[in-house]
Amino acid sequence: MRMTTFFLFGLAVHIVFFLSIFDIYFTSPLVHGMTPQVMPLAAPASRVVLLLADGLRADSLFTLLPNGSSRAPYLRSVMEKTGTWGVSHTHVPTESRPGHVALIAGFYEDVSAVAKGWKENPVEFDSVINESRHTWSWGSPDILSIFAKGASGDHIYTHSYPAQEQDYASTDASRLDTWVFTQVKLLFQSAQFNSTLKESLLEDQNLFFLHLLGIDTNGHAHRPMSKEYLDNIELVDSGVAELVSMVEAFFGNDGKTAYVFTSDHGMTNWGSHGAGHPSETLTPLVVWGAGVQKAQRPSDPQPYNDGFQQEWKLDHVRRVDVNQADIAPLMASLLGVPIPVNSVGVLPLQYLNNSDQFKAESIYSNAIQMLEQFKVKMAEKKETTLSFLFTPYQLLTESKQAEFIRHARILIQLEKYEDAISLCQSLISKVQEGLAYYHTYNRLFLGCSVVLGFVGWTSYVVLLILKTHADLRRPPGHPSQIPGHMLVRLCVCATVVITMFLLIQKSPVMYYVYCLLPVPVWYSVLKECGILVDLIRSAPSLPLWKCLGYFVLTTFGIELLVVSFFHRAVLTVGLAALSLWPILCGLYSKAKFHSASWMLGCLCLAAFPLMPVIGREANVHLVICAGALTLFTASCFLWSPRQRVPLHPGDRQQFYVQMLHVAVCACVPTLTHASLEQRQGLPLLNQVISWTTLGSSMLVPLLSSTRLFHRLLSIFLSLTSTYLLLSTGSEALFPPVLSWLMFVWINMEQEAMLSKGGSRRQELSAIDFSENIDITKIRQLKLDDIRRSYFFVFFVITAFFGTGNIASLNSFDPTSVYCFLTLFNPFIMGGLMMWKVIIPFIIVMCTFETIQVTTQLSSRSLFLVVLVVSDLMALHFFFLVKDYGSWLDIGTSISHYVIVMSMTIFLMLLSLLTHILTSRRLLLRRTRKMHFP
Repeated sequence: MRMTTFFLFGLAVHIVFFLSIFDIYFTSPLVHGMTPQVMPLAAPASRVVLLLADGLRADSLFTLLPNGSSRAPYLRSVMEKTGTWGVSHTHVPTESRPGHVALIAGFYEDVSAVAKGWKENPVEFDSVINESRHTWSWGSPDILSIFAKGASGDHIYTHSYPAQEQDYASTDASRLDTWVFTQVKLLFQSAQFNSTLKESLLEDQNLFFLHLLGIDTNGHAHRPMSKEYLDNIELVDSGVAELVSMVEAFFGNDGKTAYVFTSDHGMTNWGSHGAGHPSETLTPLVVWGAGVQKAQRPSDPQPYNDGFQQEWKLDHVRRVDVNQADIAPLMASLLGVPIPVNSVGVLPLQYLNNSDQFKAESIYSNAIQMLEQFKVKMAEKKETTLSFLFTPYQLLTESKQAEFIRHARILIQLEKYEDAISLCQSLISKVQEGLAYYHTYNRLFLGCSVVLGFVGWTSYVVLLILKTHADLRRPPGHPSQIPGHMLVRLCVCATVVITMFLLIQKSPVMYYVYCLLPVPVWYSVLKECGILVDLIRSAPSLPLWKCLGYFVLTTFGIELLVVSFFHRAVLTVGLAALSLWPILCGLYSKAKFHSASWMLGCLCLAAFPLMPVIGREANVHLVICAGALTLFTASCFLWSPRQRVPLHPGDRQQFYVQMLHVAVCACVPTLTHASLEQRQGLPLLNQVISWTTLGSSMLVPLLSSTRLFHRLLSIFLSLTSTYLLLSTGSEALFPPVLSWLMFVWINMEQEAMLSKGGSRRQELSAIDFSENIDITKIRQLKLDDIRRSYFFVFFVITAFFGTGNIASLNSFDPTSVYCFLTLFNPFIMGGLMMWKVIIPFIIVMCTFETIQVTTQLSSRSLFLVVLVVSDLMALHFFFLVKDYGSWLDIGTSISHYVIVMSMTIFLMLLSLLTHILTSRRLLLRRTRKMHFP
């Protein structure tokens, strides 16, 4: 296979592997065609007011002040006297969109839908808002549009402020909540003079949705322990008290209004959310009003061992915890509307203050509504699976479903309501298990197909390395390959059988890709299987113990890399071990200065994985220190004793300008944060400098000299300038320390080549990478190159995880982008944060390419070894993803798999580009030799 074809085929294979994880684990849970279930009894409430304090933590609301008073006195009195309270447990990812969907629609939105946008619904779903007669909503345009767009009818009225108001640099973000409360007052005041509006408000099954964003915005900008965040809670509490008084007065104290106060997610101490920390997943829930059970003293010990009741001084009031999706059926039951058809929430009966008959009928409707989903999912799987292969969920066969329903109805008719409730809750539990069963029905089948392709691809790359770089003995006259025509026939038969099987099952298009991909992959493997036969024949002549030692060392090294994804401290252990390399390989006695620099660089870099992953306090003064360290490092590189090739005046001027630029960028974060703390907003000059630096970071190095050292230094200065603007603390020191170690690594590899009998050492400042490559200098792969490839993968992972855990959403501190923008824009902010993560990776990539040039090894050869290492890691993470365990555990393994696959795809693209450029240079050189002998 030609190398260009190999790269293109490998790229396609890895893209398929990358996409497969989403089709296997992130498919939409929604199905359509269910009939809404109407509860036959009259609803206790004519209207529900949903008050949603975005980003409010449970402990921030419930914890008393040091003097024993509450910062939310009105809600505290409701909890202790007139309502029921508890903790609402959210699901990962703890972001605004999935949280609101769970609260109002009753299901946990799949991650792929979340990634498709905030303002549009990538999937159609039912919600309490959609089922209501009228809904008035106020708040953020990003949230209100989720439920207004795509809803049936024209009964939803949204009132939102401009998106520009969501500014983290705002003088007071609580004004967003003040705006909401003011608009609600204006609505009821205008109803006094608008008979049509008043008539609509007086109808039943109405929902009022107040989205209060101020707490979340203040938490991001100032942290949840700040005065701004806590004062905003007090403002919301007083606003709720005033709102309740106004609503009750408007409706004549008819006792037909129910109130639900909760939050979509919490927030970490460092002002972020997205992962599964308790501060993010524990949110408050307070419900009171029509049809709601009043506060009761617990008769038995409460079934919660977390100690929160005692900590919050609420152990004298009954606590009722719920899952976030349970709030949707609770609101539907209070309003008397059908539970959203896609809801997986379970009606929390302890919140209801109604007859046993009402509770039994409500939970019965809840069970039938969920059973409808189960039936649709079962029918879909049955329709797309061959009858003799279909395995139904045994606990809910059609006969058992009918038996459950019949028995429940009889119990309700006999007025045995407690037994009916117990039976319906048992049915709901089985339905939830059944829904999960059918939702994951094809995971094993798809997983086996992907693993088969993965193993085949890795085997093929290993065989290609052996074929290209191993001197294997092949006895003459002994064919060691399977005949080509037999392989072709075998692959054609396999393709036809798989295609027919998928056609009969009416499988989606991507299933064909996942199932047919192993065919060409294993065709390539079997075509080269003779190499494996030759290896077996050559085994007696190989240094067995040495090969076994390398195998054990490689296996241990890969496991070390895998464990480092879960425990960053392992990187510190690895760097400490790498620091001993010059001593173990005998380089210390031959190159003491570089060896000592290597050991010191490894130990300095080893400190970063031990620093806090998240939650560190911002210290912009360290950014200035990082800028000074960058300038010192660049000065040492420029005026190094080994820098024997003089700089061109133009290059010298460019480096001086870049160093001055670094100094400016080191000061911008300090000036920006000082301005924000003084409530003066983001200075325009700082914003212009930041965006200009970002735009020029990849263009300025192209203007530098084509000599290796000069180009590397220019890239380092340019990227570090951007990194400083995106830093808020100690992580700013990471790029200069990493770059120092990378420069030493290049020199150490040159020393290693000399110790192995290589050619004379070339100075980096004398190597011009733009010159034509001399093909005669490209050597064969050696065992020492496996170490170089492993070092590269290790440093890439260190670059990713050295300053944080990018697999965790709450690792991202939004304050790191304040030099660029303060207005809420998740896509631009996310892009800037990801660019910050990629910058150290680019530094390591450039270093590895330099090592390839200085060690005179084909980049293709080194890449093949790196590819095997990264693919083995990805395969390891693929096996770590289980169908059981918490979503946080599954999501962590999936995110690690995605990171490794993204890294591999990026490497393949870079290697393909390098191969194309190299081939073009060689072609030009041959052409010149033909014309000018």
